[in-house]
Parts: sequence; C-alpha cells; structure tokens
Amino acid sequence: MKYDPINIKNKLALFDELWSPRVIAEMNDYQFKLAKGEGEFVWHDHPDTDEVFIVIEGELVIEFRDGAVTLNPGEMYVIPKGVEHKPFAKGLVQVLLVEPKGVVNTGESGGTLTAENDIWV
Repeated sequence: MKYDPINIKNKLALFDELWSPRVIAEMNDYQFKLAKGEGEFVWHDHPDTDEVFIVIEGELVIEFRDGAVTLNPGEMYVIPKGVEHKPFAKGLVQVLLVEPKGVVNTGESGGTLTAENDIWV
C-alpha cells in the first residue's frame, strides 16, 4: 500500500477544462471529484442522491428555482437528492464534489457539459 497524500492544488493544476469533474479518490462507493467552473452550468438534478459542493478557491453561486446559496473558499453545501439546481461562477471557481460512484455531473439533462466519470488525474 502507498502512503502518499493527494495534493489538491497539484491535481487542479493538471487540467483546465471547465465544468468537467476529475475523480481524484474513491472511498467505499463514493468519489471525490475536482472541478473548475466559470459562467453558468446547466439546470439539473440528481434524483437518487445528494451532492456535496466544497469550494476551494473562488465564489460559487448555486441557484435553485426558489432561491440561491453563495459559497466562498472553505464553505460547503449539501444539495438534497431531487432538488433542481444550477451552479454559476462569475470568475474562476475550484470545487471538490463528493458523490456516489457513477453520478453524472449534468444529471439527466445530458448535453455537451457531461463529463466522463472515470477520469483520474
């Protein structure tokens, strides 16, 4: 077994694509994913699972049909399963997502921003 830590800043430096999460670790049936974003993402939901956003750098606004939450570095938010949401960032934001293995970043919305789920950086 290797005892090397995962350096989040180093992993973030390995890619530039926006709204395209990269899996950096797994725990049981969960994946830890890093993503960068800027501008609007798409309205979507995850009918079968909650989703966790942890902001590392920048500011992330998560819009809901009836309001919004703003996250700054060091803050997190858990979106309950089935709740439609749309992430938005005025400038570049870096986030850590925690989701069950196999969850698609665009939910059932699909589209060009759908990321592959097994990319390891």
